[in-house]
Amino acid sequence: MIDGIGTVVLFLLILAIWVLFTLVRTWSSFEDVDVNKLWRTADSNGWRASSAPRTYWPPPPTESESSGYLRVRCNGGLNQQRSAICNAVVAARIMNATLVLPELDTNSFWHDESGFVGIYDVPRFIKTLKYDVRIVMSIPEITANGKTKKLKAHQIRPPRDAPVSWYATVALEKMKKYGAVYLTPFSHRLAEDIDDPELQRLRCRVNYHALRFKPHIMKTSSEIVNKLRSEGHFMSIHLRFELDMLAFAGCVDIFTPHEQKILLKYRKEHFAEKLLVPRERRLIGKCPLTPEEVGLILRAMRFDNTTRIYLASGELFGGKRFMKPFQAMFPRLENHSTVGPGKLEENTQGLAGSAVDYMVCLLSDIFIPTYDGPSNFANNLMGHRMYYGFRTTITPNRKALAPIFIDRAQGRTAGFEQRIRQVMFNTHFGGPHKRIHPESFYTNSWPECFCQTNARSHADRCPPDNINDVLENQFQSEEEMEEARTTNQTDSTGQTEETMI
Repeated sequence: MIDGIGTVVLFLLILAIWVLFTLVRTWSSFEDVDVNKLWRTADSNGWRASSAPRTYWPPPPTESESSGYLRVRCNGGLNQQRSAICNAVVAARIMNATLVLPELDTNSFWHDESGFVGIYDVPRFIKTLKYDVRIVMSIPEITANGKTKKLKAHQIRPPRDAPVSWYATVALEKMKKYGAVYLTPFSHRLAEDIDDPELQRLRCRVNYHALRFKPHIMKTSSEIVNKLRSEGHFMSIHLRFELDMLAFAGCVDIFTPHEQKILLKYRKEHFAEKLLVPRERRLIGKCPLTPEEVGLILRAMRFDNTTRIYLASGELFGGKRFMKPFQAMFPRLENHSTVGPGKLEENTQGLAGSAVDYMVCLLSDIFIPTYDGPSNFANNLMGHRMYYGFRTTITPNRKALAPIFIDRAQGRTAGFEQRIRQVMFNTHFGGPHKRIHPESFYTNSWPECFCQTNARSHADRCPPDNINDVLENQFQSEEEMEEARTTNQTDSTGQTEETMI
């Protein structure tokens, strides 16, 4: 009996020593992390971006072969619209349809009527996708009974996250009946999880190759990046600490009674009624990080106060008092209004301003999203930076950080920075990793849109570098096959005629 108890005690003692040793070793490894290495790109493990087709990809239909015309109205902000544009191209491909240049909703937040032609390079969009879908500027006029009139598109409200089968049946049936369909609204109207990897690669071709902002936006963004980089590395931070997101998240307890009243009123007017307890929301990682919390994280990771930071954000709720602690820790803060050429603000209003922020964040050495929940800006950027060479992204785990910040607020500060480092250095930093729900395809398109030069699996091998070369070769092969078929039919007809004579 005594021997048995002694054995159990000895086992528990060994277990405790092992756990303590593991913790010390783990903490030591985080202490040894060289933060300067984060200015480099993440480890690719031999992967590189590639969205060229890896199987036969037939050319889009001609005008006579097309099932009809597809119109869509992309609602939401700039990046929600961007995802919708990608989905529209894929939907057109599924339906064998001709895509009408997507319409961008006049955004109620930006009050911006720029539209597709005011934000994106239209000729590039059409040219880049010429082997994927046929794109026209508008639905053409038709002539019937001697009268010319515009073909009217039949309006449909697509179900949210509609499967491929819905487009191949319900939507296609209506298109064939009416000649054109108008899908509105068109935000999150195509499922992200699609079994066909070629359709997923088409999404990447649209997002990372076809969609390029207009020259004046690219020029402004480039000037800002060059100025920031003239003094060395710089990081960009997306501070999602604005009225709409705070009201959506239900994180109101850190604000004054007057501010809480504003947030709750906004929530009631714009979102479904739901009982939200701020502390519970924070503990499950649903609250955006405050500017001060971002500063504390950076300082704990041992970024110093000379770090140059570009802030991408709208108007911060709560005013200067929330920015003051952050600015005290990291005084070298910039945004698109404070850095760049003269009269920059004239070129960065509305959606164009969001586009400039997007490009600067894309090109920064490090990007930090402070809220990647329903933030299309942060999610799209993380995916774009992966595709753009695994550029370092530091994604705070808000759920793991919440108890640490709660302890600090209650005066329990022992080991604070060490605990922060333990959370922050336990991440992939933007390198290739498996996509796990609810991570979006637009946040992580690995492995569909990546390949390996020395891959063991045939599916992961890299096709030729130039997407257009791949598609041009396939298109030429298709034309040659058609020409050969035509020649054979002609020869066969000639031989039959000779026999009959």
